[in-house]
Amino acid sequence: MASSAKRRAVGLGENPEESENSSDENPEDDDGSAEEDSDEEINEEVMVDFEAHAIAPSDYNGIKKLLQQLFLKSHVDISEMTDVIIQQNHLGSVVKQAEVPEDCDDDDPDEVFGFISILNLTERKGVQCVEDVKEMIVDQCEKNAPHSVTEQLEKILCDTSKPVGLLLSERFINVPPQIALPLHKQLQEEMAEAQRTNKPSGRCHYCLMISKTCKEATKSIPARGGAPKEEYMFVNAEEEFFHEQAIIKFHYSVQEDADSCLSGRWSFDDVPMKPFRTVMVIPMDRMPTIMEKLKEYLTV
Repeated sequence: MASSAKRRAVGLGENPEESENSSDENPEDDDGSAEEDSDEEINEEVMVDFEAHAIAPSDYNGIKKLLQQLFLKSHVDISEMTDVIIQQNHLGSVVKQAEVPEDCDDDDPDEVFGFISILNLTERKGVQCVEDVKEMIVDQCEKNAPHSVTEQLEKILCDTSKPVGLLLSERFINVPPQIALPLHKQLQEEMAEAQRTNKPSGRCHYCLMISKTCKEATKSIPARGGAPKEEYMFVNAEEEFFHEQAIIKFHYSVQEDADSCLSGRWSFDDVPMKPFRTVMVIPMDRMPTIMEKLKEYLTV
């Protein structure tokens, strides 16, 4: 799985020999150039090979960090959720760099760049992190969608005959969306195998997603129940195809929960953006249509 990823380096690297020779000759010039260099940014595009691996206990910190990006300061026990994801490692994958150069001190060979998994909320009823997610989603729906939508959502979550799976697909923002296609394809195959062998989380009638989205900060938020006045941008661009097939969808702001460490500067082309979460419920029988869209959009 080869993809292009952008790395940003602040300041310029220097040649050690040039540094030694110049330091004795023109110290004043060096000071001036150092100040100029410190203000420069380099956008370097490098080719990185990614590999998908089965989820392992050593991936705990990486998965938890990515979950923190999604849930921010919401009252969801992401430590327990990470444990559950690792326990059911027959489903899902983590994305890691295929080969880390030996002379590169900055890269951890076990660093998790992304992951995908699905938690069956119906099967795991009573597990704290599952109940946390359901409570949070219903609460946000009550605040940000018509009452009829909340009733529909609660009905779906309470119907034990039609299990709901929480689809989690998270990655670093600089990782290209092309990696999403093989990850989703592999997960669908793993779910089919889990259902065939009667393993946990194999059978889901609905897919619940919480996507990271944003919109221009200068535009107003639609009134409760009103039609959106502008489009939301999906941080994971391919999730727009899930949104198209959703039977329930609503947005809620995470502006107060976000901070620079977790959410970045939230600007695109110098346009300030407000961070949101977009909740979607998609019938699983619409997944083939979504997969076709992913192939069309993400195939290089």
